[in-house]
Amino acid sequence: MAASEQVEVELKFDVDPGHVAPDLRALPGVVSATEPETFSLDATYFDTENLDLAGNKITMRRRTGGTDQGWHLKRPTDIPGARRELQVGFDEARADGEIPEALVTPVLAITRCRKLDPVAVISTTRTVTRLLGVDDEPLAELAEDLVTAQSLLPGGHSQQWAEWEFELLSGGTTKLLKAADKALRAGGGRSASSASKLARAIGSTPTVHKPRLSKRPTALELVITDIALHRNSLIAYDPLVREDAEDAVHQMRVSCRRLRSVLSGYPTVLDAERTDHIGAELKLLARILGDARDSEVQLELDQSLLRGENASPELLAALAGAETRNHDRAIRAAHAAMSSKRYFTLLDSIDALLASPPPGPDAELPATAVVDQAIAKSRKHIRKAQADLADLTEGSVEWQEQLHKIRKRAKRLRYSIDAAEPLNKKKYREIGAVAKKIQSALGDFNDIRINRAHLAAIVADEKLAAADMFIVGRLDARLEADAYRAVAEYRKAAKDL
Repeated sequence: MAASEQVEVELKFDVDPGHVAPDLRALPGVVSATEPETFSLDATYFDTENLDLAGNKITMRRRTGGTDQGWHLKRPTDIPGARRELQVGFDEARADGEIPEALVTPVLAITRCRKLDPVAVISTTRTVTRLLGVDDEPLAELAEDLVTAQSLLPGGHSQQWAEWEFELLSGGTTKLLKAADKALRAGGGRSASSASKLARAIGSTPTVHKPRLSKRPTALELVITDIALHRNSLIAYDPLVREDAEDAVHQMRVSCRRLRSVLSGYPTVLDAERTDHIGAELKLLARILGDARDSEVQLELDQSLLRGENASPELLAALAGAETRNHDRAIRAAHAAMSSKRYFTLLDSIDALLASPPPGPDAELPATAVVDQAIAKSRKHIRKAQADLADLTEGSVEWQEQLHKIRKRAKRLRYSIDAAEPLNKKKYREIGAVAKKIQSALGDFNDIRINRAHLAAIVADEKLAAADMFIVGRLDARLEADAYRAVAEYRKAAKDL
């Protein structure tokens, strides 16, 4: 189903009903203004019984009237005063039909299996004046709204109010926005009492959990703060993975691994019996996402290797064709897993953990004491793995697998230290930097190892022409040299651990 998305940047003000807006034609860059035009807008807003969308500052509505009637989904952005608006017109989805899938999918990580029902109806009499620049370029719109809202929640009531909305259009600038803010406040506008019409209609709602650290945080405070951070990251990347956005699979996988690393790296801070199942589910989800991510990495590596080579279509197909098919299958598997009840149950379990953390035996210890203990334990495990590596024949399969084990342990150390970032300790950052270098070098080595195995399989298949076989040999030699460099970088970094 076709949908369009844009970022809207607007100002919102409360005003007294009937108060006339000031003339904005004197604002910087404005040459003229259109005649005011009045519309009647009728909107029905949807949310879950728990108001999950409102709690995340998201609105979903079906609106008739005006120039953009249809289904709308508005979500926050990192830009102050800006929101992403996804629209599906009534030519694509009926006004009296079900909510379009294009609006439901981006918020599945928030709504999960919960039903979306009407929570408010809002009618607006809107008078719009458009500000124009040179050559009638649209700069901004001023909407003077008279609003009548009816909450459909238990105990909800109706209310009326007036407000102004000033929205930048394609030619608008930050300078114009600042000038409009000043002029509208001088003309009688007051800071908006609510972020949106829906928020004012239904009143207070639960909000996303944002724990705060005290000046001398306990281990439990630190761990819960980090879990909340990565939970929010996981939720943020979910819709991006569903739309196959660049690097989204990688970032969502990292969020899973970081969440799991906090649980495994600080096992005595929370009650393990009540959190082990979360770690196991996160491990499974990371593995599913990992299949897609690994194929992405191999595709990128293949493309970089072939750059400048006169490869035949057959070699291109042998290198990238199978990997592309693998990636497509892995993405479909990830999407299926992310639409399953099991996935939504995992998200519910993380939210329940944040809302009511089950303390472990070390929960009330100072955060620094527990971090020091976790770092010491991780470094000990890495050094043990390095000692075992020394007993293996360099280049053997067992030796390569041991390097992979060291990489995973370095990553666990790094994530444990990242959790301690709010403590702002220089010694933690220094150790974390070393762990990152080890992880990065051995990660490169592992990617190279997988790609060399892929090249070996292509050669064993004996279907390529002699010229292509020569290219494959040259690619393998380059990868072998890269592998030596990666191991050298690891050894250099390991001296500082």
